[in-house]
Amino acid sequence: MAEAAAALVADLRVGEPVAEDGLVAVELEGRTDADRAAVRAAVVPAARAAGWEVAVLDGALLGPVGLLVMDVDSTLITGEVIEMLAEHAGTRAEVAAVTERAMRGEIDFAESLRARVATLTGVPATALAEVLQRVELSPGASALVARAREHGATVGLVSGGFAEVVNPLAALLGISHVRANSLEIADGRLTGRVLGPVVDRAAKAAALLEWAGQLGVDPAATVAVGDGANDLDMLAAAGLGVAYRAKPVVAAAADVSIEVPRLDVVAGLLRW
Repeated sequence: MAEAAAALVADLRVGEPVAEDGLVAVELEGRTDADRAAVRAAVVPAARAAGWEVAVLDGALLGPVGLLVMDVDSTLITGEVIEMLAEHAGTRAEVAAVTERAMRGEIDFAESLRARVATLTGVPATALAEVLQRVELSPGASALVARAREHGATVGLVSGGFAEVVNPLAALLGISHVRANSLEIADGRLTGRVLGPVVDRAAKAAALLEWAGQLGVDPAATVAVGDGANDLDMLAAAGLGVAYRAKPVVAAAADVSIEVPRLDVVAGLLRW
């Protein structure tokens, strides 16, 4: 890693290692005539081969954070709620295959969501509570939320998943800014339809910018974290877009890509 960095970075300064909860972070700061993509291409593969995660950031992306917005499925939590619901309909394999294609950006998200939800027709509404009991927060999720709140940042959740699960999770974490889809329920069963417009990639970005406006936060002082193609617009709209264990198309487009399976790694990138 040092050789790759030395070829591109002048006047490199290495900060003191910071250890916290089993993680060790080291900040390297310097100047370079190469653009960030070139530095990233040279440094990141070498660092990961050595067992380190690296984020290459412009100084402009390191200001105080006023708003942190996260995706939910496979970001805030470890799994996909719709796949867990599909187990109750016997359609998990079918739904998982469509989810994978949608997250890779191969098919339209709204269209894919409606198709997947249609397979849930007739599932008892009580399955939502059962799924909620099985949901697991990603390692470091609570710590990241606490760190943001400690430094005065507002936290929001945007999800192409379902409010029936996302809202209780938000309440558990003390998060009041939430946007997600709602499932239609009739006679105690899912109808196979969603209510209202689908929360897709455009809606996620709109939510981030809407909340920033309401809070008086400059969009440059916002951070977005997500893993799938429906997060791309949100990551682009934020001052810093972070891909967390993301699909290749997302990792390539984000400002930062993290593979370490701990969400609180994001906190180490920021100057609160």
